Amino acid sequence: MTAPAQHKNLLDPGFELTLRPMRYPEFYERYRDAIKNTWTVEEVDLHSDVADLAKLSPGEQHLIGRLVAFFATGDSIVANNLVLTLYRHINSPEARLYLSRQLFEEAVHVQFYLTLLDTYLPDPDERSAAFAAVENIPSIREKAQFCFRWMDSVEDLARLESRADRRRFLLNLICFAACIEGLFFYGAFAYVYWFRSRGLLHGLATGTNWVFRDESMHMEFAFSVVDTVRREEPDLFDAEMEREVTAMLREAVEAELQFARDLCGDGLPGMNTESMRQYLECVADQRLVRLGLAPVFGSRNPFGFMELQNVQELTNFFERRPSAYQVAVEGNVSFDDDF
Repeated sequence: MTAPAQHKNLLDPGFELTLRPMRYPEFYERYRDAIKNTWTVEEVDLHSDVADLAKLSPGEQHLIGRLVAFFATGDSIVANNLVLTLYRHINSPEARLYLSRQLFEEAVHVQFYLTLLDTYLPDPDERSAAFAAVENIPSIREKAQFCFRWMDSVEDLARLESRADRRRFLLNLICFAACIEGLFFYGAFAYVYWFRSRGLLHGLATGTNWVFRDESMHMEFAFSVVDTVRREEPDLFDAEMEREVTAMLREAVEAELQFARDLCGDGLPGMNTESMRQYLECVADQRLVRLGLAPVFGSRNPFGFMELQNVQELTNFFERRPSAYQVAVEGNVSFDDDF
């Protein structure tokens, strides 16, 4: 008599290939939803942005230069971690389908930001400096080093053999979902929508609408992985894990605030470091709550232009196609109630 197959958990070592019977249908449905949400860089018209750039004050031009410099490398860092860590250790063929789709979306984002820099920075030397931002702009280098430290923390993990290995992996996953995609990128989105609220840079805002929706789905997928592991191995989520995650979010807020000081200087009309601090603290609290942890900042969102951003029905610059996707993003990522 053949012994029954042993049940495996999501982070058990190995490389499961069997899709039937399906152990994690939620991940498969997320993959199917993502397929419906396809967009291309060629649909984004940046021509009107060139005229808008000439209208900006020197401080605003500095801000947009720093912002596109961050965009130049941010999604590439996420894609590298996705391939080198997440795909390697999340042992579910359904989840790997979603991760494959996410990798495609990260590539589209990189292409969008490449096109953005080519349009915004026609001078080759300025473009080269932007792509080397992680080396020569301190505020961006600090954020990149934060990312690389968490990538390095799991670099030597070939298999998640022990409880300690799983904890290291979870901290990496939470870092990239809550801090990088869920905080660094959300900070960047706020600058974009601040410009849009003033009738500027509509092309950038159109592309960002689609990136925003993609990133919201990426973040919710990662949180659903955390939820699954919590159900399967609840002992991993102890008081020490809570302390580590809370400290991680605090450090991410400080890194993003350093970036805000660089971008905003002494302050711009409707955008300054103190307002960005409140916004980032509000977002960080929302990430902690989503992870089942206590909020630590108690700040409220000061940016009215960010309300309902992820559920607005927006039309792109060509007015050819709605920029809202065919399906709603699942999970608690709205701005109206929580932000």
